[in-house]
Amino acid sequence: MSAIEVRVPDIGDAKDVEVIEICVGVGDEVNVDDALIVIESDKASMEVPSSIAGSVLTIAVEIGDLVNTDDLVMTLDSAEAPPEDTTQSDIPDVQPADNAEELSDVSEASPEASPMAPSSARSELRSEAPAPSAPPGGASQQVEVHVPDLDGTEGVVVIEILVESGSTVEVGDPLIVLESDKASMEIPTPVSGVVDSIHVTLEDEVTSDALIAKITTQQLQPIPPEEPVEPIVADDDSVEVLAPLPSERPSLESLIYAGPAVRRLARELGVELSLVNGSGAKGRIVKDDVKAFVKGRIGQSAGTLEVTAVEELPDFEAYGEIERVELSRTRRAGAANLGRSWSQVVHVTQHDEADATELEQFRKQLNAEATSSESRLTALPFIVKCCVHALKDMPQFNSSVDVPNGTLFLKKYYHIGIAVDTDEGLVVPVVRDADQKGIREIAQEIAELSELARNRRLKPDQVSGASFTISNLGRVGGTGFTPIVNWPEVAILGVGRLNTKPVWDGESFVPRAMLPLSLSYDHRAINGVEAGEYVRNLAVLLSDIRRLVL
Repeated sequence: MSAIEVRVPDIGDAKDVEVIEICVGVGDEVNVDDALIVIESDKASMEVPSSIAGSVLTIAVEIGDLVNTDDLVMTLDSAEAPPEDTTQSDIPDVQPADNAEELSDVSEASPEASPMAPSSARSELRSEAPAPSAPPGGASQQVEVHVPDLDGTEGVVVIEILVESGSTVEVGDPLIVLESDKASMEIPTPVSGVVDSIHVTLEDEVTSDALIAKITTQQLQPIPPEEPVEPIVADDDSVEVLAPLPSERPSLESLIYAGPAVRRLARELGVELSLVNGSGAKGRIVKDDVKAFVKGRIGQSAGTLEVTAVEELPDFEAYGEIERVELSRTRRAGAANLGRSWSQVVHVTQHDEADATELEQFRKQLNAEATSSESRLTALPFIVKCCVHALKDMPQFNSSVDVPNGTLFLKKYYHIGIAVDTDEGLVVPVVRDADQKGIREIAQEIAELSELARNRRLKPDQVSGASFTISNLGRVGGTGFTPIVNWPEVAILGVGRLNTKPVWDGESFVPRAMLPLSLSYDHRAINGVEAGEYVRNLAVLLSDIRRLVL
């Protein structure tokens, strides 16, 4: 056994990089590539992994220390020979992750030649390089397929493994299915070949750049992305390729200057980091800022608290027999999101009815005239189109409110969330740019998104970015309900079951098909008169959809 020093790897031009997390303690046993510390520059965060296996003898840094390339991190007691050079790993310069579609950088040296290259650095640190070329003479290569950049999403679990060792795969074939709190997504193979080994198991929790599988291929065949990106290259026979992730709008949280440890603390305490002022260098949010924010909010009204006390449940078994049923991951996430929305939004609900008699007659006529290739129309795509028309007339309903800064964000896009009930819980896929689509196109997209939701195949960009949501309980029934606003949106429309009622026309009662409407809204952004006007406008449009062309 010998004491071996582990030092900060080459971090390019970055200077005085702060230690924001220490992942081990004295006496802990570590394996190769286990994270020892997390450091953060003004551009990115990265883990410093162990280059050897052993036990921690001493830790030479503390949280808040500023370190540079080759500074001592800690010493390990190990039977392994020390690496020849722990400072020359080919880690690219620290660069921000500008685009979720970018492919992560691949080191030009093999892992053995770069023992200090952190496995997580590829998802945080980016660089550009020439495209990969096929091996000369058609020689086989072993390709490592990794989890793509998850843009900081945590709690991503492997829920399906679709191949096994020895399976033959083609470009684009799915290897595994991942599930986060919001969506499921398939990870495809970027090459054709034979699966040598699988490196994940069911229920594994994975992060960006985690190794999925090794595939032997005759030629690299990267999956063509939707938009041009700079490809990657590596000279070594063991090539690492990251499966591309669909384009997704960057979340507000991803634009906040805070390290992983601070983000984890904020999630545990239920704090929205966008509301916290940072006291660190260049406005960086530190743990003390989060704790101070929580203390400052205690004593305020319950409607604005980000942290709420949860009372302990009674012992139900004392009263009789019970059965414990674990909530699905989707239901747990939905419960957390609904609780957050309820605490963030000042809810008010406006109820009304729309005379949809002519709309129903027109819808049935269109279905009778539809070809076999055209999907049957329900009332929902018409409601979507009418909502968008009304949103354009009253843009405050297509917005988000930032109360602390006194700002209302009016959105120029019309992405409509559609609540879908699944066996796993409520999911809200999004019809993007609904203002640019026709009724049949919207109907087809709703059908496809609903099917993907029920099969847990929605991608992250299919459940994010909604500016207004519709919850349709028409099949269930009811004359009205109070839908919860999907924060940070400011309004949601609830639709009840269409019922035939006698309506006075001035001379007599006539049967009319009446559609119940329930509009919940954030009273901080919208007043009652405006809500009443929006519902009335919507009812007029639904009663005579010819107005949509005006």
